[in-house]
Amino acid sequence: MPRIGYSKPGSWGSFWAMLTLVGLVTRAAQRADVGGEAAGTSINHSQVVLQRLQELLRQGNASDVVLRVQATGTDEVRVFHAHRLLLGLHSELFRELLSNQSEAALQEPRDCAAVFDKFIRYLYCGELTVLLAQAIPLHRLATKYGVASLQRGVADYMRAHLAGGVGPAVGWYHYAVGTGDEALRESCLQFLAWNLSAVAASAEWGAVSPELLWQLLQRSDLVLQDELELFHALEAWLGRARPTTAVAERALRAIRYPMIPPAQLFQLQARSAALARHGPAVADLLLQAYQFHAASPLHYAKFFDVNGSAFLPRNYLAPAWGAPWVINNPARDDRSTSFQTQLGPDAAGVSFQKTVLVGARQQGRLVVRHAYSFHQSSEEAGDFLAHADLQRRNSEYLVENALHLHLIVKPVYHTLIRTPK
Repeated sequence: MPRIGYSKPGSWGSFWAMLTLVGLVTRAAQRADVGGEAAGTSINHSQVVLQRLQELLRQGNASDVVLRVQATGTDEVRVFHAHRLLLGLHSELFRELLSNQSEAALQEPRDCAAVFDKFIRYLYCGELTVLLAQAIPLHRLATKYGVASLQRGVADYMRAHLAGGVGPAVGWYHYAVGTGDEALRESCLQFLAWNLSAVAASAEWGAVSPELLWQLLQRSDLVLQDELELFHALEAWLGRARPTTAVAERALRAIRYPMIPPAQLFQLQARSAALARHGPAVADLLLQAYQFHAASPLHYAKFFDVNGSAFLPRNYLAPAWGAPWVINNPARDDRSTSFQTQLGPDAAGVSFQKTVLVGARQQGRLVVRHAYSFHQSSEEAGDFLAHADLQRRNSEYLVENALHLHLIVKPVYHTLIRTPK
């Protein structure tokens, strides 16, 4: 048992007694910690370390390398005093580049040179703030210098903002194709398909490449008012892009003319500049559409093949195909709804696919976040609204506390049996 004798205040004796007591308390606490807790107490000063690294970069203290970054096509040069060790920890290219020299001259595109300070800061601190216009140049720098963690981070940022409806989907798609980022390419395609009406009415539509246009025209999950809207969007693109005859006619043949009512087809033939120029290339498809509308689906299928994509409706928002459904209290409301489609009794023998579009409010506008397809019940889609968190009032799926759905009923004609004449 430790003994503590008398000593004068302020003497070494009292100081030693205090140390002894502190030591006993500390050992007791350690024993209690070992006996009562599975893990030790964490002491986290990482923010202090990050602040020191930021100061090291900002002040250039003890720097041993100099990076001179020149924007291509200009005389503008930005100088960065950095540290070989920290650059080399993240980038094999920097490690090799600076192994035998203390100064390096780098040429970067203007947009990359403009964000090079953010790129370097990430190498020191592991964090940065990204704006939409900076995503591609930062991803380019991360790719060039082999900073895999930043590559993944920026790609995740781009995909998240696409889902939120605020990313430049067309520009990011072309960038993803150029860099071989398949995940980003697919995210861009999905966003463009589900929000095609908004994209076709924006300045981005003029930047769509022939390859991207073809990818979109082949999809059956495009969300737009009707097939006529897609034709008008294509015609506007043809007027801006002025592609070759082969590209134009290939695109026009991807329109699903049987999905356009005969009265509108007559108007197109009479007024469309695209059809006036390329009409012979789609004459057989227009005849096919008129024949399809002239008979019931079951009768038409006895003489013609209905397995082609021309007979598969896309996700049309027009009243003839479905209806919006706004549920004001989705956490408790399980009401049913009813509506009529354009198909009547002559649709005998046709099966139907139901599609539910789920909207979300992003940056002040409604965008499609999910599309679920089923035949009888939404329970067929096991993940139906699984991530919506409708109990939370600030859920991104709730617009003014309401859930916005759009219900679409699509006839599936390929189930009809084709009988030879």
